[in-house]
Amino acid sequence: MQKQKCVFLDRDGVLNRERGEYTYLPEDFEVISGVPEALAQLKQHGYLLIVITNQAGIAKGLYRKAHVLACHQKLQETCRAQIDAIYFAPNHPNYSASLARKPDSLMLEKAIAKYNIDSEESWMVGDSLRDLEAAEKVGVKAILVGDKYEPGAHNWQVQDLWEASQVILKSTKKPA
Repeated sequence: MQKQKCVFLDRDGVLNRERGEYTYLPEDFEVISGVPEALAQLKQHGYLLIVITNQAGIAKGLYRKAHVLACHQKLQETCRAQIDAIYFAPNHPNYSASLARKPDSLMLEKAIAKYNIDSEESWMVGDSLRDLEAAEKVGVKAILVGDKYEPGAHNWQVQDLWEASQVILKSTKKPA
């Protein structure tokens, strides 16, 4: 079976607008402009699209799994069901230990095993250094998006997912 290439995506701040607080109600879940188009372009170039997101509000009792699933349904509807899988860690270190929660890499490891993903041909797009740490643990290249960090905080640092998709597509190996 041939290995697949993948773009792993953090959710809040990459796919939907970061609100500075937990986003768990569909009416507050706003997909960032350009995201559906960036996803479509990556899909056209053969990338699997897998969301990897921490959802600590579940462990904290702020919202339920059903809220997260409703937001993910809205994400899929807005993005024309282009996302292949969504993994989320409902844990928080103050409430429950977990190797899934980023910066640990269990969510990525599970997806890599299930979908036969080639880590060397894959990317992680995140808005936090913990996203990039998780990617590094499994040998996946990473791109930092947004303005949380000073310029130069990471080798590949861009404004949004659209710019990240352009970096990924420019670096994609052309078949011989």
